[in-house]
Formats: sequence, C-alpha cells, structure tokens
Amino acid sequence: MNGPRTSGRRTSGRAERLRAVAPPVGAAVLALALLTGWTAVGGAGRARPVEAGPGWVLLPTGAAPAVAAFFTVRNPGDVSDELVGARWEFGGHVTLKRHLHQGAAGRWEPVAALPVPGRGELVMSPEDSDLLIADPPPLQAGQWVEFTLSFRRSPELRLRAQVLPPASRPR
Repeated sequence: MNGPRTSGRRTSGRAERLRAVAPPVGAAVLALALLTGWTAVGGAGRARPVEAGPGWVLLPTGAAPAVAAFFTVRNPGDVSDELVGARWEFGGHVTLKRHLHQGAAGRWEPVAALPVPGRGELVMSPEDSDLLIADPPPLQAGQWVEFTLSFRRSPELRLRAQVLPPASRPR
C-alpha cells in the first residue's frame, strides 16, 4: 500500500508543479511568438545602411592648424545609427566635433558619436557638427580627397570630399 501512495504523491507533486509553472511559461512563449511576428512584419523597425554623397572640406586660410570636413548622412531605415569615427587618405587624427551655441557666442567640443536618426539626416555644417582634421597637408581649391566614415550599425562608407574656399562653400 505504501508503494502506490508514494507514487501517487510523486505524480500529484509533479502535476502541481506543472500547473504552477504553466501560466508564466505559456505567457512567455506567447509573448515571444507575438514579438517575433511583429518584428517579421516590420513593426519593430528596419535597420538599413546609411547613405551619403560627396562632402566638402573647408580650404584653410593662411597657415591654419586644422581643417573641417562636412557630409550629409541620410538614414533611410527606421533604426537610428551613429557616426562613430572617420579617417582620411592623409592619415592623422580626425575628431568628431559638435558646436555648442551659447547666446551670441559658442564653442565646440569633441564627441564620441554623432547621431543619424532613423528616417532622418545628420547634416554637418560649420554651425553644427563636422570632422576636425589637425595638421592637414597643403590643400588646393577644387582638389578631391577620400574619407572613410565608420558607424555603429552600418558598414563603413568611403566618400570623396571637394576642397572649397569659404566663399564657395555650400549653404
């Protein structure tokens, strides 16, 4: 008699445990299935590589210790990205920089990344953000130089930028 009773208790203990864990496990499985379906139909947004066209480099006047390069980076996807680095054909250090405006005055600071919003643009300009290049070689107006931009999510972009004097820079 002890044998069947012990076996029955073991079975009822397992059944009780199964009844106790079934609702949370079932809810987790259902949530996972719904999230997978939502993502599959694009509900969670779609990441697409960023795009950019040619940029421009501000021709230094006199013996400038640095130059700035500017690009417009477009993000056709729903998921935001970040520009996290850059290099150019001449080597040396390229700094991502953001301008901070404080009334009529302003200053700039280096940043670790520049945001490229989903379905938006990062538009670099002398008034907002740029790539700061210290100790550039002599550059000529009209010259084209090569850059590689690195992003957090997107593949690297290899781009060209034209050296332009201040009077002919894009607005």
